[in-house]
Amino acid sequence: MMDIIINGKRQRFDGDPDMPLLWYLRDELGLVGTKFGCGIASCGACTVHVNGEAQRSCSVPMAGAEGASITTIEGLAKGDKLHPVQQAWIEEDVAQCGYCQAGQIMAVSDFLKSNPNPTDADIDQSIGNLCRCGTYPRVRKAVHRAAALMRG
Repeated sequence: MMDIIINGKRQRFDGDPDMPLLWYLRDELGLVGTKFGCGIASCGACTVHVNGEAQRSCSVPMAGAEGASITTIEGLAKGDKLHPVQQAWIEEDVAQCGYCQAGQIMAVSDFLKSNPNPTDADIDQSIGNLCRCGTYPRVRKAVHRAAALMRG
C-alpha cells in the first residue's frame, strides 16, 4: 500500500508497483486530461508535475511515485482561476486537435518557473513536447504571453 497526493488529495494505491502512473491517473482516478501518446516518454502528451517538476507519466512507475505530490492538468488551475499558461493558451488559440495540449501546458508551466523571460530559442530548445498538428508557432506565442502574465 502506498500513499500519493494527486491534485492536493491523498490517494492510496495497492496495485502493481510497476504500473505506469499514467494508467493509474486515467484508469483508476478518471483523470483523463493526461493523454497516452507514445508510451516511451518521447512525445510529452502524458506530462504531469511530480513534486513540482514536469515528468512524463508513462515512464514513472507507481513505485517511483510513492509519497510524491502529483499535479495533473485537472489540478493546475486554482479553483475557477486558470493558471497563466492555460489562460495564454486560450488567448492565443493554440489548440488545433487539442490532444497534446494538456502535456504542452504542463511542460510550459514548469519551464516558466525557471525561465521567466524566455527567448524563442529557449522555448524551442526546452519544450520537447510533440504536436502532430504543428501548432508550434502558436505554442511559442502563448509561452511568451504566459511569461508576461506570470511576470504581472
